[in-house]
Amino acid sequence: MASISLQDVKALRERLGTGMVDTKNALVEADGDMEKAVEILRLKGAKGNAKRADRSTSEGLVAAKEIGTTATLIELACETDFVAKGVKFGALAEKVLDAVAAAGATSVAEGLAAPAGSQTVAELIDGEAAIIGEKFEPASRRIRHG
Repeated sequence: MASISLQDVKALRERLGTGMVDTKNALVEADGDMEKAVEILRLKGAKGNAKRADRSTSEGLVAAKEIGTTATLIELACETDFVAKGVKFGALAEKVLDAVAAAGATSVAEGLAAPAGSQTVAELIDGEAAIIGEKFEPASRRIRHG
């Protein structure tokens, strides 16, 4: 069994935004392997996503990007203002916005299916929701100028 240091727990918590106990337990289960611990936390969080399905998402943010004569707006909602104001949530919104704009999505369904690196936007959102431990709900709208 690997020795889990407080610095390891702190580093992983800062990277993912997970709770202290969950982070430590994942590191112990992963025998100190950070990437394996990330996967354990994602899987644990994914199971929790289903439990959060009926929760209200009354907080969040709206982000916009203009390319030429087309503007893309996305709304990404979450459960708490604490998460909505967080750096990780803002970074997620930017990734979602970039992917939706690049794909030229004209509906939420197209936006969720848009590629975001090696996954879709829906998979990206679900993965981050699993780690943060809140329900996220996306909406997107494309507006033509001129």
